Amino acid sequence: MNKSVSFHEKHEMAWVTPKFEQYVKTAVKTEKGQEVVKLSPLPTRAKRTYLAMDTDKEIIGYVVPVFRANHEVVRGLMEAREEDVTEEGINYVAMRNLFVREAREALDVKVEKKTRTKHVRESAERLQLGRTMDEWSEFRKKMNPDSLTHRPEFIVKPRGQTVWEGKTVKLHCTVAGWPKPRIAWYKNNVLIDAKAHPEKYTAESNYNMHSLEIKNCDFLDTAKYHVSALNVKGEASSVANIVIKSRYLSVFFHVLFPPRGWNANFKLCIPEHGVTFETTIIDKFEVAFGSEGETMSLGCTVIIYPTVKKYQPEVVWYRNSVPLKPSKWVHTHWSGERATLTLIHLNKEDEGMYTLRVNTKSGFDSYSAYVFVRDADVEVEGVPVAPLDVRCHDANKDYVVVTWKQPAVEGSSSILGYYIDRLCEVGTHHWAQCNDDPVKYARFPVTGLVEGRSYIFRVRALNKAGVSRPSRVSEAVVAMDPSDRAPGPSAPWTGMIKFTEEDSTAGVVPGEPTDVVVTEATKSYVVLAWKPPVQRGHEGVMYYIEKCMSGTDTWQRVNTSMPVKSPRFALFDLAEGKSYSFRVRCCNSAGVGEPSESTGDITVGDKLDLPSAPGNPVATRNTDTSVVVFWAASKDVRHLAGYYIECSVVGTDNWVPCNNKPVKQTRFVCHGLTTGANLVFRVKAVNAAGYSKSSSNSDAVVVQAAICEYPHQISPPSPGSVTLLEAVKDYMVLGWTAPANNGGADVRGYFVDYRTVKGGVVGKWHELNHQALTTTSYKAENLKENVFYQFQVRAMNMAGVSKGSLPNAALECKEWTITVPGAPVGLHVLEVRDTSVVVLWEPPAFNGRTPVNGYYLDIKEASAGSDGWKAVHEKVNKMKYMKVTGLKAGTSYVFQVRAQNLAGVGKPSAALGPILAQTRPGTKEIYVDVDDNGVISMIFECSEMKEGSEFVWSKNYQAITDTSRLTIISEKGKTRAIFNSPSLEDLGTFSCVVTNTDGISSSYTLTEEGLKRLLDLSHEHKFPVIPFKSQMAMDLLEKGRVRFWTQLEKYTSDCQVEYVFNDAIITQGKKYTMNFDKSTGVIEMFMDSLEVTDEGTFTFNLVDGKAKGTTSLVLIGDEFRELQKKSEFARAEWVRKQGPHFVEYLDFAVTPACDVLLKCKIGNVKPETEIIWSKDAIEIAEDDEDSQKIEMKDDQLTFNIGKISKQDAGVYEVFLRDERGKDKSTFNLTDAGEVSLMNFSLFRVIAHSSSEIKVVSTEHGIILYSMVTYYNEDLRVGWLHKDGKIAASERVKSGVTGEQLWLKINEPTEKDKGKYTMDIFDGKDGVKRVFDLSGKDRARVVGGLPDVVAIQEGKSLNLTGNVWGEPQPEVCWMKNDRELLSDDRYKLKFEAGKFASITIACVTTADSGKYALVVKNKYGTEAGEFTVSVYNPDDEDSKEEKKD
Repeated sequence: MNKSVSFHEKHEMAWVTPKFEQYVKTAVKTEKGQEVVKLSPLPTRAKRTYLAMDTDKEIIGYVVPVFRANHEVVRGLMEAREEDVTEEGINYVAMRNLFVREAREALDVKVEKKTRTKHVRESAERLQLGRTMDEWSEFRKKMNPDSLTHRPEFIVKPRGQTVWEGKTVKLHCTVAGWPKPRIAWYKNNVLIDAKAHPEKYTAESNYNMHSLEIKNCDFLDTAKYHVSALNVKGEASSVANIVIKSRYLSVFFHVLFPPRGWNANFKLCIPEHGVTFETTIIDKFEVAFGSEGETMSLGCTVIIYPTVKKYQPEVVWYRNSVPLKPSKWVHTHWSGERATLTLIHLNKEDEGMYTLRVNTKSGFDSYSAYVFVRDADVEVEGVPVAPLDVRCHDANKDYVVVTWKQPAVEGSSSILGYYIDRLCEVGTHHWAQCNDDPVKYARFPVTGLVEGRSYIFRVRALNKAGVSRPSRVSEAVVAMDPSDRAPGPSAPWTGMIKFTEEDSTAGVVPGEPTDVVVTEATKSYVVLAWKPPVQRGHEGVMYYIEKCMSGTDTWQRVNTSMPVKSPRFALFDLAEGKSYSFRVRCCNSAGVGEPSESTGDITVGDKLDLPSAPGNPVATRNTDTSVVVFWAASKDVRHLAGYYIECSVVGTDNWVPCNNKPVKQTRFVCHGLTTGANLVFRVKAVNAAGYSKSSSNSDAVVVQAAICEYPHQISPPSPGSVTLLEAVKDYMVLGWTAPANNGGADVRGYFVDYRTVKGGVVGKWHELNHQALTTTSYKAENLKENVFYQFQVRAMNMAGVSKGSLPNAALECKEWTITVPGAPVGLHVLEVRDTSVVVLWEPPAFNGRTPVNGYYLDIKEASAGSDGWKAVHEKVNKMKYMKVTGLKAGTSYVFQVRAQNLAGVGKPSAALGPILAQTRPGTKEIYVDVDDNGVISMIFECSEMKEGSEFVWSKNYQAITDTSRLTIISEKGKTRAIFNSPSLEDLGTFSCVVTNTDGISSSYTLTEEGLKRLLDLSHEHKFPVIPFKSQMAMDLLEKGRVRFWTQLEKYTSDCQVEYVFNDAIITQGKKYTMNFDKSTGVIEMFMDSLEVTDEGTFTFNLVDGKAKGTTSLVLIGDEFRELQKKSEFARAEWVRKQGPHFVEYLDFAVTPACDVLLKCKIGNVKPETEIIWSKDAIEIAEDDEDSQKIEMKDDQLTFNIGKISKQDAGVYEVFLRDERGKDKSTFNLTDAGEVSLMNFSLFRVIAHSSSEIKVVSTEHGIILYSMVTYYNEDLRVGWLHKDGKIAASERVKSGVTGEQLWLKINEPTEKDKGKYTMDIFDGKDGVKRVFDLSGKDRARVVGGLPDVVAIQEGKSLNLTGNVWGEPQPEVCWMKNDRELLSDDRYKLKFEAGKFASITIACVTTADSGKYALVVKNKYGTEAGEFTVSVYNPDDEDSKEEKKD
């Protein structure tokens, strides 16, 4: 037996626990039975046992293994994360497993006695195992050659640093190598376990950059740090020295010369029970939201593997990195599997980052999420919300300082101050307010406490709207001397008792206090603090405080009534801005001592300034409901309490707090936001003095997910994510669907894993491909026939690799014999809009017996069942894409495709979806542009470009291979596809996709008609034509001048005009005058007259750069001769108008009174101009009667004929003449046409003056009538009943009385009911007046009233009228056209809706007059009129006597 023990083994054996030593001694014995501590002679690779048993042979755990030398080198491999395996080659996996097995065996110490036979047998087994592993490794190398592997290499090495203690040091390095090296950090050759000490170390690895952060450095961190990189090709390492400088030399020597056997940092972490526990946290709580007063529970399920009897991990909850202790507000529970934290009666103090940490001896695992607590609803609108985080500081015998934090919401106005309440003797409910006036600072000294009693405090905020709810109460605090609160440590027992005699100090006046200082100074109060005197006796001391205003020598005692017990005191009621000095005196039963030294002048005022506004915030997208906000810290701020973050929707001024508890870091994740909202953010700082001004608003950001950490798991709605497309004896073709969400960056590839299934037992997952696949299908080769396999797929984008998809059902590898094609693969969508979407796919991997000749696309709504599938089209589709239209906006759809060959239609593809039919906000479409040079191009713009995003053009949804047809130019967020030579070869659908976005795409279909239109437009741009607003036209001007003109629409200042007549260029001269107004674009040419030689074509030729234009006007034949006559007439008219003339010739007009006027308008007259009227060639002299009808007003002459009759017929003339010339106008009133025209105008005025038809009752029947302004005997009036002409009879007659047109119906019957129409001829269509004589509807007075009533004075008059109508009419009485009201004199009644009565008691002569009973409803009004005559008999007799 080899008895030698290495240095490392000795060192490691010294760390063996007593329990482990017991097992060693009982397991290793000499031949004499004596227990010795020696290592086993067995080989290092011999299989070891770790079981530990109690006396009853029951397994209770495992033997604790001891570290061997160099175990630090391989420990990093043991802690490799499982997901990183995807980046390794097969060779590395095999080698790593070998290293790990050796490492684990190296951690074991064999303490078992074996026979030689057993030892030989195990050696043979190890040799066989090694040979098998070598064969397997060679086999994998042949299948998966990997020629890219190389050993690790440090591109950037860590750099040594020297820093002061208390700082943070960060070492950086960059390592290259393949397979990806494993990184381990060491301190003085001891492995650093960053996971076990997160408060000290943080190790990070991002891509090939690695770092180690050492926090809060002290002298113990002075060491040599080296980093090791290891892969299958070898190892590389680098060293950096860290020196921590300190001001305490003794500590420095302690580090350089530590005690014997002491290591400053080494801590042997012996796995408990001899196993390495793996901790997994599942069912994690998410970011939570609660309101004040609610109860919230957070929980996670914790799985510890392996399970060991009677072992429980340590479960600790943290809030903002501070461990939580159970209290009345916090309850924790650990069931053995689930950890639960319950927050009772939530308050804003409970807001923060909550962390669950599960500690085992093998390490720890943790999970964190934020909890937000919203304010409770306020009782009064506009009041502030409750303050928070009320704490007590500097508690003494009669004094305590209460602090709090301001709330996030001040209410409708700024907070004016705070009230502090105290509750003495915890458990009662008698709150007492500590301050009469609100304090502005979030800090207040409370005095007057009773020593020995406990207190709790709360705070309320005040603004103009009222007082807030109280805050959560503080922790209870006892008013007592701090020295009594925490007694110091007792002296160690020395075995000797000494008796001392105390000095007699009774009756000694205490000395003076020392170190009197002002600890706090605000405009509301000043706080003094001092040290007690050395000489104070045994009975204790109390204190008097004195103040002296600056500039005086008078000291005034502040607390005259009662001395204070605590060495602190708050002074109130000081004058703001004044300066004071303070001093303190001690007192006891012996008297008052000497005063302390003065503090010097102290000015009363705020010593703490408001914080400055934080720097500009920057908001970045995070998730669909959260945004990350960064900002610069406030400058030169003292006693910062934290920051509040607020957000507002763009365009509004409604700011909502994102956090209700201030945070001190300058980064915050705002959760609970509305997806798609466009928000701006701002930040304000807060300290005890109050709030800072808000920062400037951030740039607007839309709440939506940024690039996520990993793509979404490839899991379509169907049970299996991987489908079998084709199967042969030794390979299978697999297909799958792309992730529904690419995580914000394009999926760059896929990795496929497989495992075998035998008898329901699944094997381990293995990789099929080591380089990412770019398609959604894969040919899995080198499989075994008739063996069942399961597959899973993982997607990869620039952020990383996703989790595996759900494994499919077991698939058997055997050759297919079917004849129809397999399922199409690679379904995806582009151009998702409200009503349409483009679905694309790839052909099936298995075509069947014959090639695929078409496809069928099926669709269903996502909410429909399996019976909801419908065919999108009836005829087979030859293309590998289809645009589906007619979708419902906001509805989700699922798609599938089936392939067809000559044998039939194959099975459908895996379902794609659900796809939401919704146009993304800000979506733009491809549009076609033709520039000034005639170049045709397609343009697409995208405002959501990200780093790495590109525009990808395709034609008919296939990559463009013929680059000679298009030239593509892309810059920033715009791309242009230029047609090099547009022709019929370019017909088709052009699409553009933006990579690294959420499927932003658009397409444009170029048809033959569209191409022709674009080519025409291109030709117009290549060979431009000057556009005309109007072509050449001709105007006839005064004096008979002719104007040829045109107007240009678009031109430049360089535009030139050439004037042409009959192909000959003409220039400006006596006959022609030209003008080109370039400000308006009007081109003119004038001619004074048209002669016979001017018949022909006039042309304007224009040149403007390369643009040209021509416009012409042809004047020949009859058109020219007609124009020439008009020109001559216009010149003659001009000559006429040089003297007095008629602007408007004599004509007639009919006034509303039906008078006929002859009128004309004259011009260019003078006072001496003669104006002569004549009728039938006879001049109307001034003394004639008709001369009174002539009137001249301004330039208007009128002759008022009046009501026209046959005597007014004749020829009327008006003459104008003076020395300049003469003119005449004639109107022939004997002409039948003129007379008819005048009569029609007269009839029209009469017809339109007619009133609506009214009805009046008579003793014989009823009369329908309408009033007109004037009646002419030639006016035709017709009456119709029920649209039939009324024939005149003795009972029904029509006629005219004066200006009244009437229809009398005597003794009306039921047949006379209905619609009556009066038709008055107006020369055209006629004017109709309609009246509905329904009988039962119109209000009427049907009887009961006389025509005349004669009554003697002093008598009473009572009359009753019978009323009828539906609906029931309204009734009123009138006297002399004035309405009567019922009073003591007039008694008016309306009974049963039929009888209206009036009673006048004791009539007088004043009651004489014309009375009427007026009834009215919506169908008509009628009045029953009668006359009342009151006479006096005495008057009558006197009249008769006079006659006699």
